[in-house]
Amino acid sequence: MKIYTKTGDKGQTSLVYGQRVDKNHERVEAYGTCDEANSMIGLAISYLRDEKFDKKDELLQSFQTIQTILFHVGAELATPAGKEVRWKLKEEHVAKLEEELDTLDATLPPLKNFILPGGTKAGAALHCARTIVRRAERSAVSLSGELSPNVLAYLNRLSDYLFVVARYVNVQLKQEEPILKPELS
Repeated sequence: MKIYTKTGDKGQTSLVYGQRVDKNHERVEAYGTCDEANSMIGLAISYLRDEKFDKKDELLQSFQTIQTILFHVGAELATPAGKEVRWKLKEEHVAKLEEELDTLDATLPPLKNFILPGGTKAGAALHCARTIVRRAERSAVSLSGELSPNVLAYLNRLSDYLFVVARYVNVQLKQEEPILKPELS
């Protein structure tokens, strides 16, 4: 099987169940943005693999689960309204993310200022993934009447989780978080 099919050469692609739509269709935009976020999480993972810090193995396992769930989110976003979703996101997926988020957040110093995205390479990649997830969420809102409410809840919680994990990684790797200075120089 070849990797290219040539069926998208005129700007169209297929949703689940074969419906053809333009590549700038709101569903394609939403699941494509989830794919971007997934790739950025993969980049962060590549930076984290050689690092040594508390809970690294649990964090990497969590990311593998999140990457899988993002594929399921993408599948729901790619399923036309009225059709059966093959891989449904469940409330327990959102709850598990909340649990992990709360556990990690409890280990961090409280925020007293806004922080700037950055820090370590992994921290910066996680901040990028966070903003990409926020864009996926914004794209998915236009489909919200056609989606399980778990999709929007998961994307919303995932961006919060990635923010906390970026902070956690930077703290664990002893990288000071860049703080927003209220005055301009």
